[in-house]
This record gives sequence, C-alpha cells and structure tokens, in this order.
Amino acid sequence: MSGAVSSDPWPEAPVNGWLDTCATIHMWSQMVGKVRLARAPVQNHWWHVALYLTARGLTTSAIPDGTRTFQIDFDFLDHRLAIATSDGNLETIPLVSQSISDFYDEFTARLAALGVTVHIWPVPVELVEAIPFGENRSVSEYQPEIAERLWRILSIADMALKRFFSGFLGKASPAHFFWGSFDLAMTRFSGRPAPEHPGGIPNVADWVTREAYSHELWSCGFWPGTRDGFERPAFYAYAYPEPPDFSAAPTLPKEARYSADLRLFLLPYDDLRRHAEPAQAVGDFLHSTYEAAADLGRWDRKCLER
Repeated sequence: MSGAVSSDPWPEAPVNGWLDTCATIHMWSQMVGKVRLARAPVQNHWWHVALYLTARGLTTSAIPDGTRTFQIDFDFLDHRLAIATSDGNLETIPLVSQSISDFYDEFTARLAALGVTVHIWPVPVELVEAIPFGENRSVSEYQPEIAERLWRILSIADMALKRFFSGFLGKASPAHFFWGSFDLAMTRFSGRPAPEHPGGIPNVADWVTREAYSHELWSCGFWPGTRDGFERPAFYAYAYPEPPDFSAAPTLPKEARYSADLRLFLLPYDDLRRHAEPAQAVGDFLHSTYEAAADLGRWDRKCLER
C-alpha cells in the first residue's frame, strides 16, 4: 500500500534531510542510468541515457535485451525499485536507508536473476568525489516523505516544461531526467554548430561533454539541488555558447537571478512557492530566458517557432 499523497500543488521542499535523500537517489539513479547507457541504442547528445517521469516516479522506459525488453522503475509511492521484463518476470528492491555498496550488490543480483547481462563502469560521474559503487559502504539516508515530495515537484516541473515547448518547431529534446547532473531538462537548438566545449566536468571525459554541446542551444529545467552546486531546488536556464550580454538580459519573474558562478539563470523553488501565480511565474521565466538567448544569439526565430 502506498502512503498518502500530498494535495499541495506546490509542495514544500523541506530543509532537514532534503540533500541527504536527494544524494541517495542520485547514486541509485546513476546505477540505473548506466544500465540504460550500456544497453540502449545511441542517440545524439546522449538522449538515450536519460530517465523519464512517470505517475509514480522515474523510469528507464523499455530497454532492448535480445528478443525481449526490460524496464527499471523507481516507485516513490510504494518506495521500491522494480525491474520488469517483457516476458513477464519481475524483481523488486525496497527503497530504504542503506549503504551504496549494499544497494549496488542487490541491484546487480536482481538483474542477474532476470538474466539481464550488462557491464557498466561502476563509478559515479559529474561528482568531485567519485567512490566506486561497490566500495562505498557509507550509509545513505532515504526518507520516504522527502522522496515522494521530490517526485511531486519533479512532476510539476515536467508538466511546465512540456507546456512551454509545444510551440517550438526546431530541434528540441524531450523532457528527461539526467542522472549525472541530477536534473530534469529540456533543450532547444538553433540549428547551428557550436564552438568546441572546453569540458572540465568532474569525472566525465571531455569528448562526452562535447557531444552533448555540439550545437548551439538554450536549455532549461529543474535542479533538486546538490552539495557540489546550488544546494536548494530551483528552475534554471542557460545558453551555450552564451551570447554577449545574456547575463544582463531582463528576465521574469522578479525572483529570477543570474549566477555568475554557475553561468545560468536561477528561479529558486522556495521563492517560487511564495509567488501569487507560481505556474505563470515559471512560464515567464522560461519565455524570458529563451527570448534573451535566441535574440542575443541571432537565432532564426521565424523558422523555429510556430
């Protein structure tokens, strides 16, 4: 039986325990995402590695496995990880506080029980401290209520991004959750190649980053917050390459601000909840930052937009 779901349309992201539970889910999602990376057909900009929002959590969607498929789902209502195959078999793992190594051992054992053979690089990416999963014996906290709130907030963000992207005719990504950076993202492209990205992301090969940023883009999304970056949840938007004067561009709502350290615009979720019209504020943030990137970057908006 699942627990009671909050009725608050913009639920609070609690301070106590938020980063701890997010950090745990971050590690678990990297294990799951690396399986998709290893087995899913390659797509441009690494779109084949991402996870997607569901009515209960996050999913890999169906992954090819010979003549069958398998799928891995996080359920943040019943608090379990489910691994299902298209031939009717299912393995589950309860989501509870435990060491990263214990979860990793259980995860690989459940895959093996289903006959899923996969080889991954068992080391976290996009983190300064990258302890291999099987060697990390520190106990990681998992608070069910926080996990459910995280999923609820991600669901709100997912709907907001999809509504905004409906009028764009050019190349654009789906709304997807990147387990490396631990954020929900959508991206629009100008159609022109970008200058070579300098790389430098912790524990990620530069050629990987250059594939992600091979073409001019404006990207937006929702970041739950991490200890290595902005520590509270926020919507964000940035451009690559960043056009001149982008950081000084007028943006909405008034709570939005540009971070020179992160080189992106941020709309903190805590501030957004206090706004009279949060949904409208998110739409204004996405529209204003996109228009700044597209106009200053001289995108052909007439061809790219409906």
